[in-house]
Amino acid sequence: MSSVADRLDIVETCTRMGWYIDQREWESLEDVFSDEIMLDYTSLNGGEPGPVSRKDLIGAWSGLLGNFAATQHLLSNFLVDVRGDSAVTTAMFQATHRMPNEHGGPLWTLAGTYRIDLERTADGWRINGIVMTATWADGNQHLFARAAQAQSTDS
Repeated sequence: MSSVADRLDIVETCTRMGWYIDQREWESLEDVFSDEIMLDYTSLNGGEPGPVSRKDLIGAWSGLLGNFAATQHLLSNFLVDVRGDSAVTTAMFQATHRMPNEHGGPLWTLAGTYRIDLERTADGWRINGIVMTATWADGNQHLFARAAQAQSTDS
């Protein structure tokens, strides 16, 4: 049986992930992730899921998402399953990305579910796995390609 405090800490950790991204608080993201995260964005990008270091994940997200004028990641309907020192949280998400541009609308919204795996550490709950399952999108999907292009020219 998990405690209410564990459940609240887990939801807070997941919420902070989206908050720090949207506020561009890249260094603060280090406080929500384990050293290595099993990442699965195959429903959006194809490819294979795999491990990524905390540093590499934050670097990739700051480079890509930092190229948008704004983002808003909303998580809701959290279902939390705690088993000792590990937990699995399932949540719905809606992520809106804004980038004014000459060719098409300035917004792209993606929605679906996250499965977020967490582990209890001496510093609190940390995310060590993310599976994003996209279920719908609306708007200008080409904005991500423009953000990725901007990221590659910044590197």
